[in-house]
Amino acid sequence: MARKKQIIIPIAILAIGIGAYIGFSSMKKPPEEKAEVDNTPIVEVKNITVMPMTMKVSSYGVVKPKYETTIVAQVSGEVVELSDTFVRGGLVKKGQLLARIDPNDYHAALIDAQANMASARAALETEVAQGKVAEKEWQQITDTSPTELSLRKPQLAQELANVKSAQAAILRAERNLQRTEIRAPYDAMINSRSIGLGSFVGVGSEIGMLLGTAVAEVRLPVADNQLQYLINQGLQSKVNLSGTFAGEAIQWPAEIVRSEGVVDDNSRMTYLVAEIQDPYYLNDHNQESALPLRFGAYVTAKILGINIEHASIVPQYLVVNNQVALLDSDSKLHYADVNIVRQEGGNVVINKGLLDGDQLIVSSLDYPVEGMKLSLVTDVQDEQNDNSSTSAEKIDVVNNENEGE
Repeated sequence: MARKKQIIIPIAILAIGIGAYIGFSSMKKPPEEKAEVDNTPIVEVKNITVMPMTMKVSSYGVVKPKYETTIVAQVSGEVVELSDTFVRGGLVKKGQLLARIDPNDYHAALIDAQANMASARAALETEVAQGKVAEKEWQQITDTSPTELSLRKPQLAQELANVKSAQAAILRAERNLQRTEIRAPYDAMINSRSIGLGSFVGVGSEIGMLLGTAVAEVRLPVADNQLQYLINQGLQSKVNLSGTFAGEAIQWPAEIVRSEGVVDDNSRMTYLVAEIQDPYYLNDHNQESALPLRFGAYVTAKILGINIEHASIVPQYLVVNNQVALLDSDSKLHYADVNIVRQEGGNVVINKGLLDGDQLIVSSLDYPVEGMKLSLVTDVQDEQNDNSSTSAEKIDVVNNENEGE
């Protein structure tokens, strides 16, 4: 009996151990399978836009009149009249009276010159008559040819000279009388006035300064390396001027009319001169509501240059050795050779090597290799969103089953 117990007990313990092992093994969860990791580089792209483009060269300048004139007195005398518009900022028309110098002395001088003219003409007529009498008397005395002295020709020449001198005196007196009236030589704005009513001016005394309002000019400095983007070095090019008037941003059209032809010693710039017709809109009645381009205003300029049929703008840092990285239709890396026309700030203008709709890679790659497989950020995000949606649906199903139980 004891022997049977010694045999049965170990067997029972072994059976219990095996049963416990089997029970615990059935309770252990199997290891979850790990998802395959996708090591494809993820990139961000930007679509290339190719379109016609007009090159523009930026510049700046100050608006000045094409003509400005300092008016000085050509006769002396007291200022007896001043126009109401002869004030700083006043607008005057060509030929308009600005000031008048006392003309009385010059009227008297003209009358005196006219009197001298009358006397000279009378003396000339008398001398002509005396010459005819002398000729008749000579013919009655002798048949020989008379001398010029006997015919009083020297006296006649003297009287003719006196008449011409009297004519010159009249012209001088009339001119001096006209100069007592100070008139505007062209349509202008009064920049300054140096005289007052009752003041005395002498010959050469400054009266004021006029600024012509018909045409304004702006000197535009342009770097030598920018001239290549302009047609005919900018001559006859259109210009868009930008400035402010009463706090409002305004644009005015202009045109390059000439180049100063030299490089400035200080700035090393070439100066192009742009002209603006009727900057104050005084003659164009259709532009009465337009804001004027005032003299002295600071403006920025965009000079229109050459046209490029197929141009695209790319950030400069994406161009390496005249190549840019593209994502081709097979989602692979492709390096395209490009031709850079111009650099504009942090961008470059490219005219060859890119097509409209090309996908430019704007993110960095650690070890880029031509033809390597790439993934878009948007595709990865869409896939993650799909996985998240699927997981959420599974959780909802489990929750619903638990609630049903």
